[in-house]
Amino acid sequence: MTTPTRAALAEVATLLAPNAPQVAERALAAHDDPDAYVRDHAERLDERGIDEPFELLPWIALVDALTDHGLLAEVDWKEAPDEIAGRLLALRSAPAADELWKALAELDLPTYEFLEAAGKQLLTTGTALAVLDIESDCYPLVLLPATHAAGLGTLAAEAGFTAAVYGR
Repeated sequence: MTTPTRAALAEVATLLAPNAPQVAERALAAHDDPDAYVRDHAERLDERGIDEPFELLPWIALVDALTDHGLLAEVDWKEAPDEIAGRLLALRSAPAADELWKALAELDLPTYEFLEAAGKQLLTTGTALAVLDIESDCYPLVLLPATHAAGLGTLAAEAGFTAAVYGR
């Protein structure tokens, strides 16, 4: 049965991975049968200290699936700007704006301030920088067309999760 929460989760996954339906399938598997998902992905979830279903499991599954498809970079709360810029540039969804990435890598800012500045700069290329909040001390970061950025937070909330766009 498709619920509004399930439908919103599927929409978020499709928005962030339009050419990788496996991403949505994985997030929905965690939503539909959390026990089976934990059992089937025990090794990967163990890396996060997860050994049983909980309310963020579908969101974690989405983050992991996006990572596996080169569409999400997870960075530490105290990561160096050049490291963050490098990880974002490596994403399949990164704009090819060499000067922008060089300029971002040279910023000397704490992580959150860097993400806000990077978000503003990326918006000038038509790309939005967003975080999928997993209630951790890391930042799971995605890049998406700026035209889709406004809907991300709303869809995430409808699915029961949190996403925010930087630099707006």
